[in-house]
Amino acid sequence: MNVTVEDIPYSKIVYMRQKGPYGMANSQLMEKFKGWVQSNSFTDSMSVILGIAQDNPALVEPENCRYDACLVVPEEYSVNSDEVSAGSISGGSYAVFKIPHTAEAVQKAWVDIFTELANQGLTLDETRPILERYTVELVNRHYCEICVPVQ
Repeated sequence: MNVTVEDIPYSKIVYMRQKGPYGMANSQLMEKFKGWVQSNSFTDSMSVILGIAQDNPALVEPENCRYDACLVVPEEYSVNSDEVSAGSISGGSYAVFKIPHTAEAVQKAWVDIFTELANQGLTLDETRPILERYTVELVNRHYCEICVPVQ
């Protein structure tokens, strides 16, 4: 598994949230969110969409797990829609895993990344969430990234 370490900067985001067990509802939310992004003319070659599982299902009851579909926006952007909320990601050091953009590859990566962190001598930073990152360039080549916060 190929991993690089990257410093991801603080970023302002807009997001839609799904609360409940992780699974198909996350995919449905992401599709709804991408529709909002396109209808609000945010899609360009520099667009960055994030999927953020805010809670560890081993520690939080499934019905209380939160999943956010997010778009990185300019700092000066002001939310003027009831469909999305404003927020931010704190940034910091991340182990970045580039993987094929398929359901099977993403599921496998979620199993393998923790072993790979240990193999690389990296320590998970449990104070920040793991990010699934989608850029136009990567998606066009059928890839995405899982960005794991490390200390």
